[in-house]
Order: sequence, then C-alpha cells, then structure tokens
Amino acid sequence: MKSKLISRQVLKTLVLSALCATTPTAGASSPEESGTSFFARNTVYAPEMHETTPSTATDGYRTASDCEFAHLYNNLPFEMPRVTRPEIPDRRVCLTDFGAVGDGVTLNTEAFARAIDALAEQGGGHLDVPAGIWLTGPITLRSNIDLHLDKNAVILFSPDKDLYPIIETSFEGLDTRRCTSPINAYREKNISITGEGVIDGSGDAWRPLKKSKVTSSQWKEKVASGGVLNEKGNTWYPSEDYIRAEQLSEKGLNVPLGEFNDEFWESIRDFLRPVMVSIRECENVLLEGPTFQNSPAWNIHPLMCTNVIVNDIVVRNPAYSQNGDGIDIESCENVILTNSSFDVGDDGICIKSGKDEDGRRRAMPTRNLLIDNCFVYHGHGGFVVGSEMSGGVENIVVSNCRFLGTDVGLRFKSKRGRGGVVRNIYIRDIYMTDIVTEPLLFDLFYGNMSAVDAMKQEGEYKEPEAMPVDETTPEFRDIYIERVVCNGAARAMYFNGLPEMPVSNIHVTDCVITGRTGAQICFSKDVTLTNVTIHPEEGEPITTYKVENYEYIE
Repeated sequence: MKSKLISRQVLKTLVLSALCATTPTAGASSPEESGTSFFARNTVYAPEMHETTPSTATDGYRTASDCEFAHLYNNLPFEMPRVTRPEIPDRRVCLTDFGAVGDGVTLNTEAFARAIDALAEQGGGHLDVPAGIWLTGPITLRSNIDLHLDKNAVILFSPDKDLYPIIETSFEGLDTRRCTSPINAYREKNISITGEGVIDGSGDAWRPLKKSKVTSSQWKEKVASGGVLNEKGNTWYPSEDYIRAEQLSEKGLNVPLGEFNDEFWESIRDFLRPVMVSIRECENVLLEGPTFQNSPAWNIHPLMCTNVIVNDIVVRNPAYSQNGDGIDIESCENVILTNSSFDVGDDGICIKSGKDEDGRRRAMPTRNLLIDNCFVYHGHGGFVVGSEMSGGVENIVVSNCRFLGTDVGLRFKSKRGRGGVVRNIYIRDIYMTDIVTEPLLFDLFYGNMSAVDAMKQEGEYKEPEAMPVDETTPEFRDIYIERVVCNGAARAMYFNGLPEMPVSNIHVTDCVITGRTGAQICFSKDVTLTNVTIHPEEGEPITTYKVENYEYIE
C-alpha cells in the first residue's frame, strides 16, 4: 500500500511539472467569436488535479508548488496573470517561546503580538501554533508572516467584546465602524494562514438568534445564558443596546444609518459584530489547510486585495448563524478558490464589490477569479454574486462544484439603487441535490431576505413598472452556464430581471434539472437554452414572460 502511495505522489509531481512547462493560452476570444461555447473548446480538467499536492516536508509545512493550480489557467476566456503563493522567509518561531499557554483559560493576546512583532523585526517567517487551545483577543498579521496551526491546535477567540476595539472599516459594502476582527490585516504583503488546526471566533456570543431556527432545548439554553428578547419574544439579542442599534439600520441589515459620535459607537459595541478574518488592501495572501468556524458575522472577508489563494480549507458556521457567510470576496483581483468546503448559515461562496454610492465611489470590481472543486452544504446560496455589487463583477470561472442542500445553487441578486455591471461569468460542471428553492436564480428585486423567505412571500403577481436607467441601475449580462445537474428543487430556474434592465445574454447548455415546478423566465433578453432538460412534477417545463429574443435548442 505504501509503494502505491509513493508512486501516486511521484506521478503527480511529474504531471505538475509538465503542466508548469506548458504555457496556457490567456485572453481567448469570446464564446460568440469562436463559433462554439467556451466549455466545448476547453476540456482541460482532470480529476487527479483536484487533489491537494502532498507535502514532502517533515515538519508539517507544505512545499506544494503553484503548479498545482496550472490547469485552472488553460484557455481562459479572459486575460489573468498567474497567482503565486506568498514569499515567506524560512524562519520559524513557536508561540510558546513568547509565554503563551494553551490551556483554554490563559489569555494569549500579548503572546501572539510579541511573536508576530519579533518575526516582523527579522523580516518575517512562520509562527507555529502547537497543539492546545489558545484563548486570545484579536491577532493582527504583518507582512511576510505565516500563521501556522499544527494538528490539534485551536485558536479560540475570547467572547469578551471589550478586547476588540471599534475601528473604521467596511461591512455589507458600506463604509462604517465595527469591532476589530479576530484575525485582521491591513495593507500588508505576503501573509498566510496555514496548517491543520481550527480557528474559532466564538460567534455565539455576538450573534442574535431567531427562535424558529433552533430546537426548543437550544432556545431554552440561549435564553438562560442572559441577554434580552424582542417584544415578540421570538429573537434573542445580546443586549438592549443591540436592539436599539438595529432599529437605526435598514431592515435586515447591520449598518446604522446616520452621523454618530464616538460615544454612540461605544454604546452599541454589542451590535458591531466583526467578520472573523478581515484581510483589507493586502497583496499576496494564502489561506490553506485550517478550519475556520463560528464567526461573529461573515467568516472570511478579503477586501480590496490582489493575488489571493484560498485552498483546502473548511468553513463552518451553525445553520442558524445570522449573517454567517462562508467567504465574501469583495473588490478583489486575481483570486483562486479551490478544494474547499462550506457549511454555513448564509451564503457559502459570495462575490461582492461594495454597495450603492459607497461601492460606486470605490469603483473596484471583483475580477479574475477561478473557483474549482468546492463543496457547499447548508447555506443560502452555493455560488452567489451580490447583492452588494455596485463596483462591478467580471471574469469569473466556476467549475466542478457540488451544492448539497443549499437554499439556492447559483444565486445572482441585486436591486434598484445598486448600479454596477456583472458580466463574463463562466460556470460549468455543477452538481446539486435537494436545493430548497432554485438551482439557478437571477433576482433583481432582492429584498434583504433569504430565497426561502422570499419564495414563501410570493403571492398574486403585480407587474413592476419600468424606471429610468441611470448609474443606480444594476446590470447582469454575458453569463455562460453549462453541464449542471440538479436532483431536487422547488423550481427549476427563476430569472427575474428589471423591466428597464433585463438580465441579458444568458446561455444555459447541457443541463438536467428535476424539481417540483419548471423554469420561469421573466424580464430577460437574449436567453438561449441548449439541450436543457427539465423534469417538473407539475406544470410546464419552461414558461416565459416579457422575454426578448428567447431561443430553446434541443
């Protein structure tokens, strides 16, 4: 058995070397120009290549080459530079050398800071976190440093909110203030989080909880822990201050609207839930190996970063977690996300670029993103674009992913007021089961609620009036979807564009969907379904309304 494993590794090394020696074609012509679909021209994925290259090191640090991602670049329909791993100096220190104690009780905030500062003074290196439970406040990463978690290492962030200073940042696409994120970096270069351990954000201490989302025993336990209930008695909050701040925010959102002084912000600290991992305006970022779980708000949030690799991670949040997204990639450029799994309380893999005027003023689209071989289990959406996409989203390939039990599979959402253009999205080889609503959803009337709740509220149809088109009008176009299989959904597809700006140039090819009802395509333009088979339990396979230039090709 051992000899078989060795030969397998040797084979992979040879294959990866061959891939690295091959110069891929970038910037290929558009699907229309080539005369055939992007996917038909580019069959480049091999199952063996989806596995993570084994490390040959003996100390637990990976030595995998960037060549393991080479196959992702073959014949891309857009130009994209190679994304390489951060350059981390070969220098290592252990957290315990700086006074840390991994007993789950001792607070190690200062030990982490001393260790990182010591490495930074020497030009960087690896901070090794050994087995143990390392209770701590926020950890600030610096350039040229790798935070490495050994097997059985748990970084447990303290639920004491006073440890997390309130800072100016961005959340839900808006410039605002939040508590400092448990792991954070700002304008750093060459940073990484690697290893086999677990990072836990103690999110249960921060998040509100809806009674309808938990069992009776879980609810009783939460109420007994302290906090307060709303007037209806169906939602638990950490404090009255949280409720007061929520009333100052747009319904369903978490950013107080208005001008406030420092004293006010301090008074609503409980409300200012941070994302767990905040990487802002950084270059050359790697997340590889650990489990990230139980975040106060979103789990992982790269914001305005370039050259990011997320590989072989596990992201977990309770199904009941409010705003418990897996990863939100916002206004980033040149990103690889691969070989990872998500089981969360909100969107699994989400692409954003700022909200409304703040996002348009930032004017930084998310572009050049390759997503491959990922699983999403529970979540509001598997792969999601929006709703905060005011800076634009373009040049994305999503391939070889499985969405198992998510509310929606492929979810595109926005609303009037956002602005921004979403275009050049290429999706293929997606397999789904037990999708609660639709495997494919375009919703340009997003109302700050889950697709499940939105479907429950659907009543008698009232046709919307067309509005003037201006910078606040969102646009979704040039989206190519091929080889999707879905076994089980409430509705096969739902396209719901704006009367003044239909979703346009949407191509769906070689798909099989089984659901309770068929596809509904509304307010759309230049839609082509080719060899798409829909098996509804009731009604017609496909119905259309206010669709211009629709074509179905068997």
